[in-house]
Amino acid sequence: MQNMMPLSPVEKLRGFLESAELGEDGRLPPERELAETLDMGRTALRKAMAVLQGQGVVWRHVGKGTFMGDRPVETPTDLNAMIRRTNPLEVMAARVAFEPEIARLAAVNATAAQVSELRNCAQKCRLATSWRLYEQWDNRLHRSFGEAAQNSLLLGLLDTMTAVRRAVTWGRRRVHPERPPREHHSFEEHDRIVEAIAERDGPGAAEAMRRHLRSVEIKLRETLGY
Repeated sequence: MQNMMPLSPVEKLRGFLESAELGEDGRLPPERELAETLDMGRTALRKAMAVLQGQGVVWRHVGKGTFMGDRPVETPTDLNAMIRRTNPLEVMAARVAFEPEIARLAAVNATAAQVSELRNCAQKCRLATSWRLYEQWDNRLHRSFGEAAQNSLLLGLLDTMTAVRRAVTWGRRRVHPERPPREHHSFEEHDRIVEAIAERDGPGAAEAMRRHLRSVEIKLRETLGY
């Protein structure tokens, strides 16, 4: 029986990112701690980080750390003021008005690699072992829809909306406290959006996104007692 080949630093780091429960902002642990966790030298870790950064898996902010996903588009909007003026139901209404168009454009413009990434994110949502891990991949999936639309201005607006959404809906009570149930409504809804995009069905992708967000809105109203 042949011995299995050891994982490369890049494979180790990628495996860690696929299962790690990161904070709300997706920030990775400090370099020293991460190197110890992955049992590799810091030089090897930096090289692995550089590879994954080039692939859009992580991004770095000097002085703040390394974060999972692509670097968000910078927005000068005063988010704190916006957060103070809004509420979860307004955020959902904005999403319903905005994100279906993102999905429609993604169906027109997505590359094969982006469709593959959408499918990967949807699958990671299904496999999530905790709500935090689910939400990390759900956030990544919805941003990937924005990336696939191939419009930097719309992506910046989506990032702004996501930042507001995270602030005003943080701390929601969960009926299933440990992890999403197997029958969680978002799983099939995500799949419908992704497959409509893969089939270049713009109207179908927009409608699938609208139905998904309406489902999320209904659950949010139930949680908030409306």
